[in-house]
This record gives sequence, C-alpha cells and structure tokens, in this order.
Amino acid sequence: MKILAIETATEACSAALLIDGKIIERYQVQPRMHSQLILPMMNELLAEAGVALTALDAIAFGRGPGAFTGVRIAVGVAQGAAFAADLPVVPVSTLAALAQRGFRESGGRRLLPAYDARMQEVYWAAYEVDAQGLVSIRVADEVSAPDQVTLPDGEGWQGVGAGWGSYHSLLAQRLGASVGAVNADLLCSAHDVALLGAAGFTKGDGVAAELAAPVYLRDKVASRPGERTS
Repeated sequence: MKILAIETATEACSAALLIDGKIIERYQVQPRMHSQLILPMMNELLAEAGVALTALDAIAFGRGPGAFTGVRIAVGVAQGAAFAADLPVVPVSTLAALAQRGFRESGGRRLLPAYDARMQEVYWAAYEVDAQGLVSIRVADEVSAPDQVTLPDGEGWQGVGAGWGSYHSLLAQRLGASVGAVNADLLCSAHDVALLGAAGFTKGDGVAAELAAPVYLRDKVASRPGERTS
C-alpha cells in the first residue's frame, strides 16, 4: 500500500509517505508557513522514494478539528493532489492522529488528546489503543469548556496536546486522579495520519476528492466545498 499523508492543523506542518508499512516524513514546527512548506515536503518525499503521485493508492489528510486556516490548507492540498492524480482521499481526525502519536511515543494505551479551541473551550476526545496498535474511539471528538470534559471509564489515562497546557488546572480538577502523565507539547504528525489513513483506506473509508471536507466541531457539521463557515 502507498499512502501520502498531510497534516497542517496545528503549529507543526508535516507530510509522510507510507509504502508497504514503512514511513518517511518531513516535519517542521513553523506557524503560519504551512502553505509554503507543504507542497515542497510532498514533492521531496515522492522524489526520495522514487514514486509518482499517480502510483499512490490514496491521499490521507488531517480533517480537523484544529486551526481554521491550517485545516483548510490540508483539505485544499489533498483535493488538488487527488484530482491531479485521480486518487481517493481518506479524512483522518486530527485528535485521533494526536492520540496515535501519544501511543507511538509513550506507549500509553488510553489517551485524552486536547487542542485549545479558543473562546475558553477545548477540542477533545478519548481514544484507546486496540490489538492492532491503532487508536479507537471511546468518546467521539467534541468541543466544550474544559470543566465539561467527560471522564471515560477506567484508570491510567494520559493527556496529550496543547489543550492540556492551556487549561491544565481545569482539566486536572475535572478529571482527577484518572489522568496520569500529561504531554502538553505534543503536536499532530503526518506519520500518524498515514497510519490511520492506511487503516481507514483498508476499511473502505476513502472518498472522492470532491468530498474532502474540513470538520468544525462548533458547527457540528463538516463544511462542504462552496459552503460558508463561521
């Protein structure tokens, strides 16, 4: 399987290429530079692997939630590349990808990813790692005030993502001793978008390029191309 993945929803901009289970990646923390960085990253990966865009099986992208502009960049670039090569796209939750990175780097199997959603709210979810080493949903992606985050059953949960830095005291007070380690510096990576995108593609989650859409949890809907969002 050959999957190209892109992720631009947070301060980190990254692209990854998965070929037969092996992943190469470009990753830079450069806020406000994503639109300039992402295409060169993609081209570098394809050149390094000696693979043409048209030889891929699909393009995976971080669909949100995250920074409004960053998520739109990922959708637009994924659509453009997929249209050019007549490929399907695979949307991947950025919270799921953040949780997957948390597992990949720490080994924690119960993860509470959170991004700062501004307006005194957080994007958050709860994921648990399955037997295949991939995150699965325990509490679906949501946006709420930090003191309204729902505690899943069980112990040994780990917090990951910048939302834990912005609202650590409120989240800790709300969730108590069930949350142990916290890594507030962890950012989403295309490496994990590639892993989840490949799994999604295998399950049939690929869609036509024109159906690629960002997810804005405040609106509770996915914005379709041409629709206005607030």
